[in-house]
Amino acid sequence: MPRFFSIHRAPGLSREDFAANAGEVVAGRHARHVHTYANLNDGTIVNLFDADSEDALVREFERLGWPHDEIHELELSVTAEELRVMVANR
Repeated sequence: MPRFFSIHRAPGLSREDFAANAGEVVAGRHARHVHTYANLNDGTIVNLFDADSEDALVREFERLGWPHDEIHELELSVTAEELRVMVANR
C-alpha cells in the first residue's frame, strides 16, 4: 500500500485540539494514520498515512475536516543507519 506524507498549516492548534480529533484519526476509514510530526508553535504539521491512493487520503482529510497544503507519495525512506551504510559502501 502506498505511503503518503502531507503538510498542513494550522496556526493556533493546541495539544487539546489535536487530542480531541485523535479518535477519528485512529478510526481511519479511507487511510491509516502512521505518524505525525508537529510544531504547534507555528502550526506546521506533517503526517504519514498509508492509503490506496492520493484520492483516498483526500477523502480521509475531508472526513476529518482537515485542510491540507500538500500531499506527496513517499518514494524513499532512509534511516540514519541505512544512510551510514550507503556512505560506507560508496
